[in-house]
Amino acid sequence: MGHGVRELVLELNGSIWTLDPARSYTLGRDPQGDMVLEDARVSWRHASVSWGGRGWVIEDHGSTNGTYVEGRRIHQSEIGPGSAVRLGNAADGPRLNLTGPSGGGHGEQSAGSHQHAFPQQTPQQGYASPQPYQQAPQAVQAPQAAHDVRTQGPDHHQGYQQQQPAPAAQSPGPEGGPPWSGPRHATADPHRAPVPEQQQRAGVSAPRAHGDRSPTTFHQLSLGRVMRIGRALENDLVVSDLQVSRHHAEFTAAPDGSFHLRDLGAHNGTYVNGQPIAKSGTAVIGADDIVGVGHSTFRIVGDRLEEFVDTGEISFSARHLTVTVEGGKTILRDVSFGVPEKSLIGVIGPSGSGKSTLLKALTGYRPANEGDVLYDNRSLYRQFAELRQRIGLVPQDDILHKELTVRKALRYAAKLRFPGDTAEAEREARIEEVLRELKLDIHKDKKVTSLSGGQRKRVSVALELLTKPSLIFLDEPTSGLDPGMDRDVMQLLRGLADDGRTVLVVTHSVAELQLCDKLLVMAPGGSVAYFGPPEEALNFFGYTTWADVFSAFENYRDYDWSGRWRGSQHYQMYAADIDAVAPQPVAMPPAQRIRPPKPHSWGSQLWTLMRRYVSVIASDKGFLGLMVILPAVLGLVSVVIPADFGLAAPDDGKSRFNGDAGTIMLILAVGMCFSGAANSVRELIKERVIYERERATGLSRSAYLMSKVIVLGLITAFQGVILCGIGFAPRALPAEGLIMPPALELCLVVIALGFTSMMFGLVISSLVKTAEKTMPLLVMFAIVQVVFTGILFKVYGSPGLEQFAWLMPSRWAIAGAGTTLDLGRLMPPWDPKNPGDLDPLWEHSASQWGINVLVLIVMGVVCGIVVARLLRRHEPEVMRK
Repeated sequence: MGHGVRELVLELNGSIWTLDPARSYTLGRDPQGDMVLEDARVSWRHASVSWGGRGWVIEDHGSTNGTYVEGRRIHQSEIGPGSAVRLGNAADGPRLNLTGPSGGGHGEQSAGSHQHAFPQQTPQQGYASPQPYQQAPQAVQAPQAAHDVRTQGPDHHQGYQQQQPAPAAQSPGPEGGPPWSGPRHATADPHRAPVPEQQQRAGVSAPRAHGDRSPTTFHQLSLGRVMRIGRALENDLVVSDLQVSRHHAEFTAAPDGSFHLRDLGAHNGTYVNGQPIAKSGTAVIGADDIVGVGHSTFRIVGDRLEEFVDTGEISFSARHLTVTVEGGKTILRDVSFGVPEKSLIGVIGPSGSGKSTLLKALTGYRPANEGDVLYDNRSLYRQFAELRQRIGLVPQDDILHKELTVRKALRYAAKLRFPGDTAEAEREARIEEVLRELKLDIHKDKKVTSLSGGQRKRVSVALELLTKPSLIFLDEPTSGLDPGMDRDVMQLLRGLADDGRTVLVVTHSVAELQLCDKLLVMAPGGSVAYFGPPEEALNFFGYTTWADVFSAFENYRDYDWSGRWRGSQHYQMYAADIDAVAPQPVAMPPAQRIRPPKPHSWGSQLWTLMRRYVSVIASDKGFLGLMVILPAVLGLVSVVIPADFGLAAPDDGKSRFNGDAGTIMLILAVGMCFSGAANSVRELIKERVIYERERATGLSRSAYLMSKVIVLGLITAFQGVILCGIGFAPRALPAEGLIMPPALELCLVVIALGFTSMMFGLVISSLVKTAEKTMPLLVMFAIVQVVFTGILFKVYGSPGLEQFAWLMPSRWAIAGAGTTLDLGRLMPPWDPKNPGDLDPLWEHSASQWGINVLVLIVMGVVCGIVVARLLRRHEPEVMRK
């Protein structure tokens, strides 16, 4: 196909190019590409066409929705005159018409020029008017001036040279301040594109509201017509976004001229001005209202419904952010900056400069006390419920279960984050796309724990990319990595930005800062010391190395670094316009309006979490072995005592007391306490970062906790059966029980004790800050249980001591076993003068046995409530009830 045809004429949206075999041509939404398509289904850099030596070749560059030749999705394929090529969709995506040299017709233009036409929409797509826009909006045609243009080579950034400032002779600075030569004049970067005058002051394209840009497309609203929106093809308005339900919502133009929006039970919610409307609820929409559905927003203009697709080209800015903690201490002070579209922003600073606090404020996890964060000119704080779906966050610690394979970890993440009506094939397709984009497809069947540090960080990024966020924040992604991996991770982030996203990375590493578009330097006390191009930063501070800058921060902590920045030329160039906006008080909506809806029902989340937890446990062979060996060993220890659970043999005509019966039950009870608590004592602390991130994406706290309780409860019950089977098998038990066979009664008591101990372990796990602190607390818990069983010494009848012992699960477990075994008669009395000195909890009755078991269960439930409350401390502040 196409062999020998060196000239190829390509027609796209009314524009005609004659392709030159000597060069390659890029297709996509990037305004700086050769052929620009303003279609939401087309990726930023979608594909390229080039001469392959024998014929013309089209190559897909990991696009989201694919490239299709003759109806088949391809990665690379030969094409020629007559080939059927579509982008983004095999049926109705933008079509490339290919002809030979004679088919170009009149009106051909050189391939190097751009004539961008708005993509035409067909009636089959549900779009109202068959009349396309005659030309692209000016914002689309203009190059992204704030974005660096770097020389191209085999590696995208090999041609970029960092401009090192010349050493400066240092001179004493202002009184009490560091010595420096003063900021030198910024020198031009030969690789940097010229910045238009209107952008030079702020260093970022001005925030644009929807009214300042042309819509992606529009749809006609007819009187009385119902227009249904959703992912399924049978909808009037199809939104190809996995965040959107198959049947999401519907617009209705009422006879009185008003417009109504009805939610159709959408899993990720339908939003009006950033606030979710009730599931299956209805809202009246006005001309100034913005309707959010997944990554798309809609606005009514006259009788048209305009659609804007968030493809990553959004502005983002912080305005006067100030964070004050209890005691009145300010840890973030009046931080303002604007982030250019599709850029990589580095944030550096010494310890205590508020970098982590800034990250939480920018993502909405911990809203600032003063100031606001604007996402495309919309308040992130007020509209967090909707906009949080468009923000990805990669914490410093991996948000992964390291025991799972890469593919399986992404599967469970996709199951939790995508709507419940998403087909498995849709999820798998998106996972494969992300794996290819991050070059993880060759590692997809490896366990996460077997990957290198840089590869694990790629998997964490992949998890966030599943939902196609426009903004990605990373906290110390290169921490603990060697210089080579440091560079790989930063080049990965550079590529994500180039592909049409905005990436902000907090880092301690300064080795690869030249890859960033802008650099934000935080000073001690949480204020801005510099914001601008990274190659001009050292020049601004008057030092030759970052070590010198950080030393100056430490040596001159009381110096007004922020004041020096605000009085500089750099401030006028890159931040003055953003900072000039007066701080506006943010009236936060009620908490229930901020919290996002859950993408799944409670039961669906519980089932997915249980399956994932079982997969994690099954992948840990060591834990599985310990789960069986621990109760078996403890059961064998109790067998060392050669005694039965009855009265001792008669000696002098009277039966002797059998004190060994209590000792045996003591060993079994303490063993079960230790086993149950050991199962759970690390489970919450090791998943704390994972839980915090998933909670922000709509995870139910109660479903998460219940998945732990059910799975660990079943494991603990299994261990209880092993312990009792070994401990009771060689012994003679009483002939009859109180309610059921005595072996079953004793086994139920031991299992109930294990369950309650397991819940105590969860309490410990939710209290500690590091996993290392769990083992000392576990040992302490087990020892305390030994003391207060009532076997070693008399507990009842001692004011204060008896009441404290009521808090010990082992006390009630021994009491439950004591009622079945009648330990009041088997054990010698604590007071020899009073043979009837009976522990009241050991009373040989069915009612007392039931009370003892019930108390154990109630204690476990109370522990569960405590854990649920403690989990709130590890959630984004906006998610707390």
